[in-house]
Amino acid sequence: MKKRSTFSWVLHFAGRKKIYYVGSVVLAIMGVAMSFIPYLLIADIVRHLLSGDTDARYYLMRVFIMAVCWTLRVAFHSLSTTLSHVATFNVLGSIRQQLCKKLSTIPLGSVLDDNSGTYKNIIVERVDSMETTLAHVVPEFTANILLPTIMFVYMLVIDFRIGLSNLISAVIGIIFVAVMMTKSQGEYEVTVQKTKYLNDTAVEYINGIEVIKAFGKTGSSYEKFVLAARDGADCFINWMRKCIWWQAGSLAFMPATFLGVLPVGLILVQKGQLSPQEFITCVILSAGLITPLVVAFSYMDDIMKMKTIFGEATEIIERKDMVRPKELVKTPSGFDIVLKDVKFSYKDKEVLHGINMEIKKGQVNAFVGPSGSGKSTIARLIDSLWDVDEGSISFGGVDIRDLPLEYYTDQIAYVAQDNYLFDMSVKENIRLGKAGATDDEVINAAKACGCHDFIMGLENGYDTIVGGAGGHLSGGERQRICIARAMLKNAPVIILDEATAYTDPENEALVQSSVAKLVQGKTLIVIAHRLSTIVDADNIYLINDGNIEASGTHESLLKNSILYKKMWDAHTMAKDEDDTSVVSMPGSRKEAVNA
Repeated sequence: MKKRSTFSWVLHFAGRKKIYYVGSVVLAIMGVAMSFIPYLLIADIVRHLLSGDTDARYYLMRVFIMAVCWTLRVAFHSLSTTLSHVATFNVLGSIRQQLCKKLSTIPLGSVLDDNSGTYKNIIVERVDSMETTLAHVVPEFTANILLPTIMFVYMLVIDFRIGLSNLISAVIGIIFVAVMMTKSQGEYEVTVQKTKYLNDTAVEYINGIEVIKAFGKTGSSYEKFVLAARDGADCFINWMRKCIWWQAGSLAFMPATFLGVLPVGLILVQKGQLSPQEFITCVILSAGLITPLVVAFSYMDDIMKMKTIFGEATEIIERKDMVRPKELVKTPSGFDIVLKDVKFSYKDKEVLHGINMEIKKGQVNAFVGPSGSGKSTIARLIDSLWDVDEGSISFGGVDIRDLPLEYYTDQIAYVAQDNYLFDMSVKENIRLGKAGATDDEVINAAKACGCHDFIMGLENGYDTIVGGAGGHLSGGERQRICIARAMLKNAPVIILDEATAYTDPENEALVQSSVAKLVQGKTLIVIAHRLSTIVDADNIYLINDGNIEASGTHESLLKNSILYKKMWDAHTMAKDEDDTSVVSMPGSRKEAVNA
């Protein structure tokens, strides 16, 4: 498939505003015409002066016309840049919208391949840095290329030799530019990489500042950031050192058109092959010939940068979506979830090797196993955050890939250890679970999850702003609000990925009791590290190294699985040492019946 050009992407993102770019170019061309006319008038004035014409009105009229042309040039330029800015801001907004939308439609694994700082850098800083180039390159590049071209053609018409003499200094300047481009080959890519690393390091340092201070690693961690910052600066300095003299040479020679025009023109005048009036006209035109080109070519670096940034943005936009139908064709029958021969790879490494399991409606199913065995990966595949590489996952007898994504996500409530809270009120964070939920529904969900009392103890109750990522709340408080949000969703399938990890025993018991009331008739999937919380689960899947090593009830696994027995013994030993009471899994067969 042929790769789209940057220009094609610009028009794509511009949408209906692309006509503004067309209008900007038209106005820029009109501005060029207004810029060229004064040169002709000046040449005409010089010719009349040399011929001895003393008609003051003639000269005043020409000056007046030049003033009008100058005013129109400024007006056309202003209108041109206004239109290009309108189109450009539409382009930048469209890029950001499509990037954010794309992140919600591609598999989670594709999103996690890059650091969050990288996405932030691309969506905010990198996209924003294109504004000046996009807004100005269309009218100004057009004008600065078109005007000298017209002037050069006009001089060729007068005399091709004096016209070509203007290129002598340009050729010398181009040689300097060619050497500079050769020496800077690959340097811009290096600066992009170093800047990305600096941005990622800065985000990592800020996000980990609490751990850094707690463990006294301020010096070493800050040193990593300093080194990244120094590398980020050094790469630009090294690039400049390689190019500075060659760039200075090109800027010195390219505008110096008189180096060729004056000697060639004088020789032609001396030989009678060029009139003095024509010579002066060419001198006047050559004075404004190369400078606009230098300005135009000064945009080349910006154009290359823009191309690189568009490449970064479009690489994300061109990633493969999770293919889902837009409309529900086949309605699932029930809420049973069946995984059949499921294989999944992460970064070319297979982490699940043919998973088969059947999760019945209304049952409590627990995933246990060593860290990194694949428990959360299975849960995320069930939640359709990723797509399976091989095999299938069905919901109510229908492959989840044949269900609209919005429909299927409405059937799943997922609560992970690190759920995210947005920088808005507690009430609105909970309400994300159900669009349009009333305040009473929000409060009832909070009460059911045992977090109403602590919310009311906050400064503004349910209207308290939680801060970025919920930073104004403790880990346990954030988690309980996330559970309330999931409960408000009232989905038929609930996935709890060690959802009570940050709650104290008292609140954990309260949350578990509340969950037990809410999971009646629903499917509950629990990822547990504390085995005491899932002893009453209907079915426990022991996951080890991407395979289901065993499954069954707690009692059967203790009898038939050596690994589960070791895990249980280690857990009970640690529990005894901590003198922690055992809390039964909410929604287990016993509690679900009694609730």
